[in-house]
Order: sequence, then structure tokens, then C-alpha cells
Amino acid sequence: MGTTDRRRPYLRIADDIRREIAAGRYAVGEQLPVARELADKYGVAMMTIGNALAVLRDEGLIETRQGSGSFVLRTPDAETPRPAVTAGPDEEHSEEFLLISQQLQEIREHVKKLSFRLDELDARTRPDRPEQ
Repeated sequence: MGTTDRRRPYLRIADDIRREIAAGRYAVGEQLPVARELADKYGVAMMTIGNALAVLRDEGLIETRQGSGSFVLRTPDAETPRPAVTAGPDEEHSEEFLLISQQLQEIREHVKKLSFRLDELDARTRPDRPEQ
């Protein structure tokens, strides 16, 4: 990953893992390296890896199983994204469900903002960072 890429680290990492999946480095059904290994590989905080994996999960490329890790569901070029949790044509979500979904989205946005700030602080306070 080049230093001229000004995007957030988690987006660059998600792109890198997406490319590796597309290239066949990780096959459908195969487990990705654990988060700690990815954090070490990219030299970032665990939260940054969590955000990168969340991007890939949102795209339907991977799924994360509690206690088991993250597994490839499909390749980026496959046009069969995992269906989102939405109401079907014959059903509607309750008002309570919609309210909770909205609150959950707001919480996700707050967590994302906080993780950005944490990444920035981590980058500024990293001991291996050259003195300026």
C-alpha cells in the first residue's frame, strides 16, 4: 500500500483484501487470517482491521463467525450479493423494528467516527514514528 493513498487505512486494507479474494489468494469458503495477524501485517490497530472487515461484510464478500473468524462468501466480481435484512413484498417491519434499526445505524456511525479518531491518534502517537 503506497503512502500517497490518502484514504482511511481501513479502506485501503479492505481494498487490499478484496483484491486478494478476487485474485484467488483466499477462495470462497476459506478463512481469512485472524484479525491479530492482519493488524500485524498492516501495522494498524485491531479496530482498523475490524472496520476493514466490516466493509467487506457489508459488501457481502465475507462473513464473520463469533469465535471462528472471517470466511469468504463470494468473490468481488460475483453478482450475487448477500441479501440485506429487509422486509419482503408480503411483510412489513414493525415501527419498533424500524426505530431500533435507525438507532443501530446511528450507533454504527458514531463508532465509525470514533474509530477514525482512534486511528489518527494511533498514527500520531506510534513510537516507531520518526521524530519531526
